[in-house]
Amino acid sequence: MPRARIRRGGEPGGRRRAALHRVRRLRRRVPRRRDRFPSRGRGGTVSPAGGAEGAARQQILVSGVGGQGVLFITRLLAEAAIAGGLPVLTSETHGMAQRGGIVVSHLKVGAFESPLIRAGAADGLVALKEENLSAHRGFLAPSGWAVVGAKSFRGERFPFPVHAIDAEGIARDAGNPQGENLVLLGFILARLGSSRDGGLLFCSADELRGAISRRFEGRDRLLAASLAALDLGMERGRVLRDR
Repeated sequence: MPRARIRRGGEPGGRRRAALHRVRRLRRRVPRRRDRFPSRGRGGTVSPAGGAEGAARQQILVSGVGGQGVLFITRLLAEAAIAGGLPVLTSETHGMAQRGGIVVSHLKVGAFESPLIRAGAADGLVALKEENLSAHRGFLAPSGWAVVGAKSFRGERFPFPVHAIDAEGIARDAGNPQGENLVLLGFILARLGSSRDGGLLFCSADELRGAISRRFEGRDRLLAASLAALDLGMERGRVLRDR
């Protein structure tokens, strides 16, 4: 399998743009320190087919712009799946600009062959900005769900359930603006619930906390801030779920 494929095309004004798809193999176990994903980058992960018997198959598309932590969310979810013994495929597509460009990440949990999610096949769409929800809604299956980071949102124009949270505002008010992605992730888990308890998301809160703890091992302040952001999102998700 090629490590990477770059496709280039012309743009107005002589600019050229690149979309990068990359998939790399990863042993199906909790990564050691030297095996962990880089904090930034374009690589994806693959765990071998197998995993827990009867593991649920789930396809989730994560969409945002550069600098919002789209890849970070995807990799935390992938590590949570690996810790739970589930096979994982991920792939990222994004422009070359590090910040401001569209970033789309494909996460497939279960015994899949292709790393990319087909249109109309995703179980979930996580959009860090409202415009990403509109742009990538075509990936959702008819029975799919969507979660969007938006300050004010009216979801009646969409034919699928949309759960909205002002993750950016919550993180900013808590003094941790970089925790926006973790607020959103916590909200997703609490709002949808874990499949182990009859919910929709394949992983549990403990598995996500474990993935965060491994990621920030030895960086106590960053770990505490990250877990606090996750808890803020979960708290907001529980409030809405129990209404």
